[in-house]
Amino acid sequence: MPICPSCEYRASEWKNIASHMYLMARNSDPSHVMWMNRNLTMKEVDVDNLSIMLENFFSIKDNLSFWIREKFIQKFYGESPHPFILAMQNPTRGVLLGYVIEHQHFLKNWVKVLSEIIFKTDVEEVIKYELENINVEYFGYNGRPSHYELLIRMGESLGMPREKILSYKPLPSTQSAINTWRKIAFESNWVEIMAAMHSLELVADKTLRKYGAKMHYFNETILSSNDFPKEVKDFLREGYEADQTHAGEALKLVDKYAEDPEKIQVTVLRSFDAFAKYLTARLERGMEFDKNLIKVVL
Repeated sequence: MPICPSCEYRASEWKNIASHMYLMARNSDPSHVMWMNRNLTMKEVDVDNLSIMLENFFSIKDNLSFWIREKFIQKFYGESPHPFILAMQNPTRGVLLGYVIEHQHFLKNWVKVLSEIIFKTDVEEVIKYELENINVEYFGYNGRPSHYELLIRMGESLGMPREKILSYKPLPSTQSAINTWRKIAFESNWVEIMAAMHSLELVADKTLRKYGAKMHYFNETILSSNDFPKEVKDFLREGYEADQTHAGEALKLVDKYAEDPEKIQVTVLRSFDAFAKYLTARLERGMEFDKNLIKVVL
């Protein structure tokens, strides 16, 4: 059943949702106006055209996971890739330190939110999947360091002591994004949480280019370059190799257990907005070490 992507008002037809959003926009409601500006158009359109645009936007042509992948690429890898991804094509020390300092907070929140999925489901394959993910991210596996530990080592290799890295509080944009994901965790069912969180792992999925992404998450030559410390390459390689599998398997589970795809779509889009804000926070932090990054952010 169609659902308003801003306030989650439901109706039997997209035309009713379009009428609702048109009215809210005419009343200058910030949430509805911003959603339409970000996702559909910044021009005023009538109800009939808005209805068509909404139906096309939310239309699932293949399966839900394909729709999620398609929207992720459009938002982060499309005609205007996110500035952080552009910066990762030739990352400076400032970009990487901004990544380290803000991402430690993301990863701590990540395992907390995944724990909420486990709490809310009785599906054994989902519980096992999430426990494995938490293990890889926070404890390591088969004798290999965790993703969290590799992140901190990357920061140390760039000249920042571990104690200093861990002393940073998250920037307001990072905290705002974390608050969004915690709200999703508290208010949504486990399938929605899975879709909202694991779709973010698509960011490092190296298969995205065959689906239309303009570039990889980072310039792959970094992994064989002598210009970066081993610890930088170790961290980037780990995520690059793991996230393709993680995102793909999680989205298969979302397809399998989704009972309310429209609600999942809206929740995923909310998570994408938080992620965009969080990626920008990495650059904002990086400007403390590289003033030239302001040219990337603006």
